[in-house]
Amino acid sequence: MGSSSVAPASAARFAGPRVSGPRVSEPRVSGPGESRPVATAPRASVPEARGPVEAEGRGGPGRRGGPLTARPAVTELRLSAFAGHRSAVHPLGPVTLFAGPSGSGKSTTLRAYEALARLGAGDPLDEVFPDAADCVPERARPDAQGRRGFRIGCTVDGPEGPVHLDLAVQAEPRLRIVGERLTGRGRTLLATALRDPGRSTVQAAWHTAGTTPVTRAPLPDDLLGTALLPLRVAGKTQGQLEVLAAAEQVVIGLRSAFACDPRPERMRAPVPPGEGRLRRGCGNLAEVLHRTHTDCPRRHHRLATVAGAGCVGPVTGVGVQELPEGTVRAVLERGGRPATPLGRLGDGELRYLALALTLLTGPGVLEMDRIAEVPDAMQSLTLLADDLDRGLDGRQVGELLRLATGIAADGHIRVAGTVGERAAGEARRTPGVTVVDLSG
Repeated sequence: MGSSSVAPASAARFAGPRVSGPRVSEPRVSGPGESRPVATAPRASVPEARGPVEAEGRGGPGRRGGPLTARPAVTELRLSAFAGHRSAVHPLGPVTLFAGPSGSGKSTTLRAYEALARLGAGDPLDEVFPDAADCVPERARPDAQGRRGFRIGCTVDGPEGPVHLDLAVQAEPRLRIVGERLTGRGRTLLATALRDPGRSTVQAAWHTAGTTPVTRAPLPDDLLGTALLPLRVAGKTQGQLEVLAAAEQVVIGLRSAFACDPRPERMRAPVPPGEGRLRRGCGNLAEVLHRTHTDCPRRHHRLATVAGAGCVGPVTGVGVQELPEGTVRAVLERGGRPATPLGRLGDGELRYLALALTLLTGPGVLEMDRIAEVPDAMQSLTLLADDLDRGLDGRQVGELLRLATGIAADGHIRVAGTVGERAAGEARRTPGVTVVDLSG
């Protein structure tokens, strides 16, 4: 992922996440309030980016209700017009699972989240959406200029209260961002719009509140404007500081995502030792365990306990063997019995171990773009796990959900994933899990 320089968001009273939305099995997740309606996209082309705007009430700009939220986190995902979704507003609790039959849009929903995360990290639009035409709603008709596109957005809660980001993307005939809006405290902090289709820029206007109330400047149409604000706004006026704090909160909240899709077929062979940062497919699981065995002994010991709950047979530890050819392989220690190489485990056991390791370690052990300028106390990790229950039995799903909710309770880690109907039933019975039903 690309990166953008950001600084810690300013201190303020915090506002907790709003947990609401259509067809949600809501557990014990805090955060009162209701999601604001998102206008249905016209059947033609790409409208300007727009989204919910908070009324500046609740005691004034310096006061925002709700429980304290120390770390920026995405608490709402909006798919106003994206692939098969229209006017969809989904709440995101500490652990959120999307459920529904095949074709209901579970994976598409998670894809939108990951796309926003990558844009927040500074990735170019064409890398984030290499097949952008597939994201356009099927029945969306082009306008007079032959343009079609899609709209997505999110809310990031944190020290600045709820901050809303909404994005309009033109997919045809040329991929570009044609509208972006950043709002908070009832005020539009950033708005961009395409004024001249012949240029590769959008016209941006951000809140200043000085002698000039609004600053206008062109921004590239292939990058998220919000992620560029820390590089463009001087921070000399109170209005500029407000814009910077909101933009930084959104960038921090989005960039904390790590998409994990363990591939057992890549996890069985020994691997060379390296820096020990887990990749998306977890093919270097043994390398990472080689690192955590030394650097994170407490977490490594806890992984052994978790492994015993989800793997067949007794497990007394998770070990790493250094082989003569210079590679390493991970093993399950069996007490007085010979150790079992991970290569001999079943697919479900390997996926279970990889997902558990991701939950137990954190950003420092994952191959993700960390924000060095922001203290760890201000950052959280959001694990994105599409088809989380693939290959897992009910016992393993239950253990992972209990592990996730337990770890998510302190705010360091959040989970957003998709599951099938059987796992959704287990999730509904697990305190602390929000299940969003997309069955229609």
